[in-house]
Amino acid sequence: MWLHPALLLLILPGCFSIQGPASVRGPEKGSLTVQCRYAPKWKNYVKWWCKGPVWSSCQILVRTTGSEWEKDRVSIRDNQRDLFITVTMKELRPDDEDIYWCGIQRQGTDLGVSIKVNIDPEGTVITSSENLLSRTIASSHGGLSSGSNIRTHYVLLVFVKVPVLLILVGAILWLKGPPGVPEEQWEQPVYTHLSSDLTAVAAP
Repeated sequence: MWLHPALLLLILPGCFSIQGPASVRGPEKGSLTVQCRYAPKWKNYVKWWCKGPVWSSCQILVRTTGSEWEKDRVSIRDNQRDLFITVTMKELRPDDEDIYWCGIQRQGTDLGVSIKVNIDPEGTVITSSENLLSRTIASSHGGLSSGSNIRTHYVLLVFVKVPVLLILVGAILWLKGPPGVPEEQWEQPVYTHLSSDLTAVAAP
């Protein structure tokens, strides 16, 4: 029988009572942390972390006794004030990669949400979205800095370099003095007047 996806959600155990990420990943020999949130009504109930793809037969690795419990390489802590549990897995191995469950123990069927745990082999280089975002922001800042330098150079050119150049040109022209008049223009009028005077004296 076909069921609408919304109806499938309603029959899954704990689909709204407890929530967690769809998947997490960690490096081989490293560690990873998972957080699962739960509804306030389950505050005082025992929480657990279970390994195995099948809900009904998964192996419970740790469960809360009080607020925190650690066994082998796995620990679980229940933050009842903020309503979430934190699971930490250390010294990760390739065979840790599997389907896990955050769960709440109760009468009848327990509540749980499945989480895929991925283990990256030792030496794998992972480019995270945070690193990509950081590089994008750095590139944007670099572009802004370059544009700022161009504007600064333009302002210096207009308000400092051009006026200084004009002052230097004016000083050079002032030191050279006004343009000189060719000697021929000074001598020609004197010669002309002198000839006129001699002609006037020689006349009767």
